[in-house]
Amino acid sequence: MNKKTNPELLDDDNPEWTEEMFKNAMSFSDLPEALQAKLRRVRGPNKLPTKKQTAIRFDAEVLDGLRATGRGWQTRVNNVMREWLKQHSA
Repeated sequence: MNKKTNPELLDDDNPEWTEEMFKNAMSFSDLPEALQAKLRRVRGPNKLPTKKQTAIRFDAEVLDGLRATGRGWQTRVNNVMREWLKQHSA
């Protein structure tokens, strides 16, 4: 089954691989260790304090309203809850 290439998806800077390219390809583990180390993406240390994932149920209109405030709404809810705890702690 020959699939036609979509001309809108052609990219001169990143052409589709040919059979020759696949034949000459090398697996990551076959690369020199120094190059592997450079190419390997390593996550840095987590910022402290780390947050814990949980599930909380909101009324639909509350959740819709929070999401409507845009990106970062979960962080804002976290900050509001932290302030509430400061004011209501024993």
